[in-house]
Amino acid sequence: MVRKIVLASNNPGKLAELRAMFAPLDIGLVSQAELGIDEAEEPFRTFVENALAKARHASRASGLPAIADDAGLCVDAFEGLPGVDTAFYATQFGYEKGDANNVKALLEQLRDEPNRRAALVSTLVAVRTPDDPEPLIAVGRVAGEIAREPAGSNGFGFDPVMFIPEFGQTFAQLPVEVKNANSHRGKAARQMLDLIRERWLS
Repeated sequence: MVRKIVLASNNPGKLAELRAMFAPLDIGLVSQAELGIDEAEEPFRTFVENALAKARHASRASGLPAIADDAGLCVDAFEGLPGVDTAFYATQFGYEKGDANNVKALLEQLRDEPNRRAALVSTLVAVRTPDDPEPLIAVGRVAGEIAREPAGSNGFGFDPVMFIPEFGQTFAQLPVEVKNANSHRGKAARQMLDLIRERWLS
C-alpha cells in the first residue's frame, strides 16, 4: 500500500499546490528537498520525457514511489515556446532566472504581437519504482491569452499575465481554490488522483 510519495521538485509553490490537490488520497507528499535529493537533469524537449526523468531520479534516490510535474507556457506566436524552457525564459534575454523577470521578458517580446493566445500545460508522471514499466501520465492544459500587464497576487510563474476569458481575470486574480480547480496543474492532478486510485490503490 502506497503511504508516501516523493515530489520530484524543489519549487515551494508547486509543492503547496500539489499537497492541497492530493489531500483526498491520504498519502503523504514529501518534497525531494526534504530528503536531500538533488534535482534531476532535464535534457529533453517534451514535458512528458522530462517529468519521467525527474520521477525516476527521485524514486531511485529515495526508494519510494515518486511523482514529477513538468509544466510550462506554450505561446502560439512563438510556435509553442518557451515550453520546457519556461523556467529559464528570462535568461535568454539577459535577465536573471525568476518569475518576475520571466513575466517582464514575455511582455517585452509580445509588445507588438497581436496574437496573444497561449496555454499553460502541466504533465504529471508517477512511478512506483525507478524501473516502473507503466508510469502513470496525466496532462492538464488551460488556454487563454497573455495580458498586457500583470494583475493579481495569487499564484506564481506566469499566473499574473495568464488571462482566462471564461473568468474574465488572470489566474493570479482568482481565489486559490478556484484557480486550483481550474488550472492546468489542477486538471492534471485530478486525472492523476483517479489513476493512482485505479492502478495503485484498488
